[in-house]
Amino acid sequence: MFSLLVNIPANATWTQNGVTVAGGNGDGDDTNQLYWPHGLFVDDDQTVVIADWVNHRIVQWKNGDTTNGQVVAGGNGEGNGLNQLNYPTDVLIDKETDSLIICDRGNRRVVRWSRRSGTTQGEVVIDKIWCCGLAMDDQRYLYVSDDGKQEVRRYKFGDNSGILVAGGNGQGGGLNQLNTPTFLFVDRDHSVYVSDYSNNRVMKWVEGAKEGIVVAGGQGGGSALTQLSDSYGLFVDTLGTLYVADSWNHRVMRWTQGDKKQGTVIVGGNGSGAGANQFIYPVGLSFDRHDNLYISIGMASTPTTAPTPVLPPVSSSTNEGQQIISSPSSL
Repeated sequence: MFSLLVNIPANATWTQNGVTVAGGNGDGDDTNQLYWPHGLFVDDDQTVVIADWVNHRIVQWKNGDTTNGQVVAGGNGEGNGLNQLNYPTDVLIDKETDSLIICDRGNRRVVRWSRRSGTTQGEVVIDKIWCCGLAMDDQRYLYVSDDGKQEVRRYKFGDNSGILVAGGNGQGGGLNQLNTPTFLFVDRDHSVYVSDYSNNRVMKWVEGAKEGIVVAGGQGGGSALTQLSDSYGLFVDTLGTLYVADSWNHRVMRWTQGDKKQGTVIVGGNGSGAGANQFIYPVGLSFDRHDNLYISIGMASTPTTAPTPVLPPVSSSTNEGQQIISSPSSL
């Protein structure tokens, strides 16, 4: 997640019935479909760029066009060619180069695709990494989570080694450890927020710190307001308020700065289902500059086995799922 500076009022609320802005036409690879959408990025003009996981592609949906998206990277089948992706999990836009930075997880690499018309392939910027989440700070340093090494590293473009900024002390639940780090956010102070999936918590690592701080969850997996159950997408506003996709509880939680005891449910939390006020396994999460909340939903009905261990082991036979929904701010 790129560190957008979004000023969300402390008393903001969101409509409980979301509006589909991409997909929602069942599983598939047509341009009006998604298949287990994951990380997403919302541009200044409310264009939504989505990691379309099972379709091995990145899809762009322009504001107001809910009929069809546009494939902007991959889409040439599963593979390791420079014109292919393999289960991409996250994406962001690098404004300086007008390019997409993509976590090409199945190929163990991070790739860059130009957004210029006519682009047919990408280039590898980091290799040999089990990447899941991406973030970029205001100095264009790239942050990547690696659940193979249970760590997060910061990279300068052109550097394949990076600098350790979180974890890296083996798999575990200690304050200096991570257990399946997924999505990321970097704030203005270059503190890194990590969705620590298997520890059911979100960790904050201040720049230069040797261990992190639990800022949400960390009380074991569960559905109480003190708990998370498989945390995924996250966002931090300018007040330091944390928003996190609490996937297996089918809800989005808000945790105010300094409140480590419990969060509040801002949308969802009405059980799993296809209703406008329900989610099934929310994964990616972001906001636009108008405080509207965007959520990717891997709609599902039956637990099964997924091709990678990082993502919810779910499948679907419904037509309402595989979508991106937006919950407008009511302020």
